[in-house]
Order: sequence, then structure tokens, then C-alpha cells
Amino acid sequence: MKIRLAGQDAVLHPSGALFLADHSALLVADAHVGKAVSFRRLGVPVPRGTTGETLARLDAALADTGARQLVFLGDFLHSARSHAPGTLAVLHAWRERQAALPVTLVRGNHDDRAGDPPATLGFTIVDEPLRLGPFALCHHPRPLAHAYVLAGHWHPCVAVSGRAFEHLRLPCFWLGDEAVPAQAVGILPAFGSFTGMHRIAPRPGDRIFPIAGDAVRPLPGP
Repeated sequence: MKIRLAGQDAVLHPSGALFLADHSALLVADAHVGKAVSFRRLGVPVPRGTTGETLARLDAALADTGARQLVFLGDFLHSARSHAPGTLAVLHAWRERQAALPVTLVRGNHDDRAGDPPATLGFTIVDEPLRLGPFALCHHPRPLAHAYVLAGHWHPCVAVSGRAFEHLRLPCFWLGDEAVPAQAVGILPAFGSFTGMHRIAPRPGDRIFPIAGDAVRPLPGP
């Protein structure tokens, strides 16, 4: 879905990524690569192949948008256990496919615990905020002066109901009212294939865009 955000064109992709057309930048929050292997090492039986699934969705979003740079808005790796050899091998294979793509990681709270990705992945790694035009790219969703913040961390979702179903929780883009400085924060849904969600409480002026399958639609206001 194409929208205007902070005076610029943006695309909300059904993968959960956000594309800033003026900067040819694809933003991705909360990939949590290696979360499944982290759980398995703690003895919790969880699905395999989630890292490959996440990266395949990322490749599709890059191809769909034609992005010329990629920015992870924190929590790229889930924990120190995410440095498992099998997980790193999948990451390096992906990086070989995307070798020419500039990739930046804005550190999040899980990155602090997991440690930076290996230097061999060729990421530029920075602390928040990363300024990009009118935007401040962060992990933690909090307002900053003279910028519209784009962040992650919350894994936002909304509950919807309809005639064909009683209740669904859908991941969503939660875009605060840019005319209100205290609300000038947009939060992306978690991108990772194996992540939880947090139900949000929208405020007047917020724009909410749930994702259902391969579609992004605006949620009607109250």
C-alpha cells in the first residue's frame, strides 16, 4: 500500500517491511534471526527453517520494491545462541546472494545481548537514531525533536472480527500522528517468521494498517 509519510512517499509491504521511495531504502524491524535455535538449545521444541523463511520473505520484499539499501531497525539477532554455525551459514549464503546491497543495522535491545553480527556479513552497524531525510530510524519507539521516528520493538498487532470469523490478531503498521510531536512515531510489525505480537491501543490521529496474507489495508477509524 502506498501512503504519504512525513511529506514523502512510502510503501507498506505485506511482509511487514516499509519502503521509503525517496531514499530507495527498505526498513525491516525485529527479524530476530536465530530465535528458534535459541529456544531449541534451551530444550523447547520449536519449528526449524525459520531463518531461511525470514530471508526468503526479505528477498521477495527487496525484489518487489527495487530497494537499493536495507536498514534493520534493531533486533536482527535474537540472542548469543543465534551465532550457531547453522544459522550463520544460512545468513552468509543469503549475503552472497545480496552481496552488492548496502545493509545497515541500527542496534536494538536484543542486539546488545546477542552481540553484533559477524563482520563477514558486511553490515554497517550504528546506534540509534540514524537520520534519513525527515526520519529518525530507531529501534525503540519514542519521539525525537524535528524528526518522524520509524522504529520496531513493540511487534504491534490489532484484533479484528467479521462475519466469516470471530476474532483475529493481525500484525500491523502503527503510524502515529505526525502533526502531534509526542505521537510522531511509526512502529513496524515484527518481520521475523518466529516472533510474538503485542496488541496495541491506538490513539486519535493514529493510522493503523493491518496485514492479512498478501494485503495491507487501512483500519477504519473509531
